[in-house]
Amino acid sequence: MELSRSVISAPLPQPTLRPAPAPRLGRRLPFGAFSPPQPLSNVVGVFRCICLIDGSNYGDGFSDLVLVRLLQREHGCCISRALRPRQDWVEGWVRSNDTLVRSVPILVGGASLVAVLLNRAVSGIAAVADASSSQSRADILTLALSVTDILAGLVWLSIRPKSISPVVPRGIECKRVGPGVSNSALHELLWAWDSLTTATCCKSLVAVYGGNCVLQIGVAAGSPEDGNALTVDAQKFIQGSLYKSAMESKKQSYLANLALYPGRSELPFLPANTQALILQPIGDKGIAVVGGDTIRGFTSIDQAWIAMIADKLDATLSKSFNS
Repeated sequence: MELSRSVISAPLPQPTLRPAPAPRLGRRLPFGAFSPPQPLSNVVGVFRCICLIDGSNYGDGFSDLVLVRLLQREHGCCISRALRPRQDWVEGWVRSNDTLVRSVPILVGGASLVAVLLNRAVSGIAAVADASSSQSRADILTLALSVTDILAGLVWLSIRPKSISPVVPRGIECKRVGPGVSNSALHELLWAWDSLTTATCCKSLVAVYGGNCVLQIGVAAGSPEDGNALTVDAQKFIQGSLYKSAMESKKQSYLANLALYPGRSELPFLPANTQALILQPIGDKGIAVVGGDTIRGFTSIDQAWIAMIADKLDATLSKSFNS
């Protein structure tokens, strides 16, 4: 009894645990090429944890979207793999052999049609269809299915998705700064322009604040009179429906395909072939007009990035005009 009690109450030996090595902040994040797509919060959270372990404050004071931009710059390859949905190899093969896949119904239908005719000729059955024969009824159904496959293949080949590619804006390069803009505000506006042209498909930027055009930069429409860049009429633009609707909603307005919107006539200062447009309110006193060269070229991250830049410009411009 005493022996069994001592055996039962004896402490079990504890296994020795080896401390896990701390991850190093290198050129790659722990997301491989074959890992499932990770949410934005997971990617940013891993980066913040790595910074905390390394004892650096690189991830402090920045929002998730700002960190994503930094991660794309420092770890561009790995971040794109982490945020990009994983493609199946079948989908990749179909994309690379689009014409062949669209021709498969024609090939199957033609082969079935030839097989039915050869079977009819070799089997010794009369060439004239006889409804009383089960073989004849099966051949008629097979011929109908074969013709249907051939027609479906012809439809697939005739209907193809339109490829979207950037265009070269037709206009004149310009850089105009409105009156009353301080040096600090001008530096902030130029920083915003450089950021947008580097990270997005932005080719034109017009900032209207306090009833005046504070910045017109990028490609602008040419004036039919002297051939120079067309000046922005801020007062006429403010009276338009695009400006009023954006300021009333106080939300970003994204026109993914500008050619489909009749309101583009209110933007004569932009190039005629501007493909996409973002109207971003700058606080309660202004708006930023961002023109792109690609249909649906601004992603959801780009839209959030532009909204953050507008908040920063509002704080800077309000101080500049109040002082």
